[in-house]
This record gives sequence, structure tokens and C-alpha cells, in this order.
Amino acid sequence: MNDCVVIIPTYNEIENIESIIRSVLSQHKPFHILIVDDNSPDHTADKVVMLQKEFEGRLFLENRKKKSGLGTAYVHGFKWALERKYDFIFEMDADFSHNPNDLEKLYNACHFGNADLAIGSRYVTGVNVVNWPLNRVLMSYFASVYVRIITGMKIHDATAGFVCYKREVLEEIKINKIKFVGYAFQIEMKYRTFCKKFNIVEVPIIFTDRTKGESKMSNSIIVEAVFGVIALRLKKLVNSL
Repeated sequence: MNDCVVIIPTYNEIENIESIIRSVLSQHKPFHILIVDDNSPDHTADKVVMLQKEFEGRLFLENRKKKSGLGTAYVHGFKWALERKYDFIFEMDADFSHNPNDLEKLYNACHFGNADLAIGSRYVTGVNVVNWPLNRVLMSYFASVYVRIITGMKIHDATAGFVCYKREVLEEIKINKIKFVGYAFQIEMKYRTFCKKFNIVEVPIIFTDRTKGESKMSNSIIVEAVFGVIALRLKKLVNSL
């Protein structure tokens, strides 16, 4: 059985879904893909079903009844992947902001290197972001600075959504207790990994903003991240994380 699965949550990604699937499945490493779709009105899931005939045994689909947030989609995917004994479990966006060609860099960091969690990092070697407005870049960059100060994690890109976990990490960090859904979800996953003393490695990537479809960013997601970091730190201090 293949040892790697790339989890891609989707909501209204009909403009990107076929291209991202073909790109991931054309990599030298024979990845599998799990699409977790939140009942997209644009019929993203229907396109995936069509492509499953071409990529039988490599492309999988989990349909959810409603839009329930990025964090819950990934937790759903993690459970699916752990049940099927994948050793390396990836998070990736559908919109090509994460370059499929970088998947093997993350895999190599975990499989051949000493990483338990490999992060595709926008900021570990400066600011490697293309086509984002300056205010968005600054917000994202200083969010990671803020996270480092509050949590003590030495991570430059704490909100990164392009990562590879060894299965042992997801088995250990109690994914059923994950509470957050947006930026804060990504921070919580890294902080739980950090608190369990797993090795976290940042792999430099270039992040390119989407050219098709609509961003899912909202003010509520930003607010959740700001206050969520404080909540995580307090839980750690009272040993309830």
C-alpha cells in the first residue's frame, strides 16, 4: 500500500479541483489524495467522482453534509488516513497556493530526515509570498511572530497549511480534542506537536496566492487565531492541553 496521502479540503473549488488532482498525482512519488468536500454548491464533489474512474485506488472522496470549517475537515481526513494505516499524512490547499512540486520536499524531510512534522514555510528564509497584498503579508507574518512570543515555539510560519505529519504525531496529539477551525487550527496542531516534543522542521517554499476561485479568509478566522493562541497557552500552563 502507498504510504502517503494528501488531504485536500474543498468548498466551491470547481475551477481548481481537476488541475490540482492531476498535478499531485503526476508527481514522481505516487501520492494518494483524499478530498474532503463540504457539500460544495458548485459540484466540486461530482468532478472528483468523475476523476475517480481515471485514478482508481489513488483518489478518494469524503462528502460532508455542510460547511463545517477547515479544522474539522482535516480532523475528518486524519481519522480516515489513520484507519487506513498511511505513514505520512499531508495537508494541502486546492487552489495552487501550495505547489504540488514541493510535496516531495516535505516527504523527504520526514522520511529521510529527522522531521516528525515538516512545514512548508513561507517565512523561514525571509518572506516568500507571491501576489498577496502587503496588508495580508504583514498580517500573516506578524501573526507568526505573535505565536512565537506567546507559545515559545521556534516556528517562523505557525499558520502554514502545507505540512506533512508522521502518523505517530497524529496518534499522539489527541486530534479529537482539536477545537479551532481556521488559522487557529493550524497553530493548535503545531503547538500540540511541539508540546509532545516531536521534532518540527521548516522547509522553505514559495507561496502563491490563488488565481481562481474565492478566498475563504474572514475576520472571524483572524479573531479566533488571536485569542486562540492565548487559550492554548493557558491550557498548557494548567496541563489541560
